[in-house]
Amino acid sequence: MRASRPLDIVVVMDPIGSVRTAKDSTFAMLLEAQRRGHRVQIAGIADLGIGEGRARVAAHPVTVRDDPADWYTLGERTDGPLARFDVALMRSDPPVDAEYIHATQILGLAQRDGVLVVNDPQGLRDLNEKLAALLFPQCCPPTLVSCDPGALKTFVAEHGDCVVKPLDGMGGRSIFRVRAGEDNLNVIVETLVGDGAFALAQKYLPEIRDGDKRILLVDGEPVDYCLARIPQGQEFRGNLAAGGRGEGRPLSERDRWIAAQVGPELRRRGMLFVGLDVIGDWLTEVNVTSPTCIRELDKQFGLNIAGLLFDRIESLRA
Repeated sequence: MRASRPLDIVVVMDPIGSVRTAKDSTFAMLLEAQRRGHRVQIAGIADLGIGEGRARVAAHPVTVRDDPADWYTLGERTDGPLARFDVALMRSDPPVDAEYIHATQILGLAQRDGVLVVNDPQGLRDLNEKLAALLFPQCCPPTLVSCDPGALKTFVAEHGDCVVKPLDGMGGRSIFRVRAGEDNLNVIVETLVGDGAFALAQKYLPEIRDGDKRILLVDGEPVDYCLARIPQGQEFRGNLAAGGRGEGRPLSERDRWIAAQVGPELRRRGMLFVGLDVIGDWLTEVNVTSPTCIRELDKQFGLNIAGLLFDRIESLRA
């Protein structure tokens, strides 16, 4: 059921002047919300606050255009209760640091006041994008999470060829491929777990050469196509931010099986828009903060993924 009236929507996002309109999923959401006649404003994390026990936000009305040379116009900034909005989209990129956590707590107060927050603030706090995949061990390759250098080195020795990475990284940063007996293994592990930090070690999946697939879920249901992010040259990382090339593909039966394993639990937690990372037949990450790849898939397959999301949002606010 569609919303019976235009909705007031605030999008908490990174600065709109820095977005790459051809690739930015948040921009796709802004375009779709505007197309549907909703009233849209934007703000940053630093614009959130609490006054007299209620969540507040200072936001700018925004008009957007699908023009890479001139893509937005801002109106006058106004401050007031977050509850003046029907919907708040939390789309700021990681890291999930103290400020991000505080922002989700403020958004939780707005949720208490009746605002639909996408994604659910508690889910944003609870679902670390690497640890969340491990809620579904039947979908994951051999994995170890530890802050013990010895345990991590033992895991690498057991599996021979592994990827190790921090729990709070993004965009392919600080991801290392290591092999048993490698001269640099000690320093890599010590760098990752310095000062007691946790790191994740995972058996290397050679299928990464065919692409790290991003599967998008809208309220637990998969979009029919994924974006395979294919490493280039000698690079083993497929992340687009690390130079990977995006290639759209239909979902495989295994992709759909993984989505069916993960989707119901994410729906239960109020995670309306999620990105799964799948290498070969294995789930490696569950991205809940600001999943991307809408615009690439829309362009390649004539989709409107933001439209699917807003269909769901409108049905919840009808």
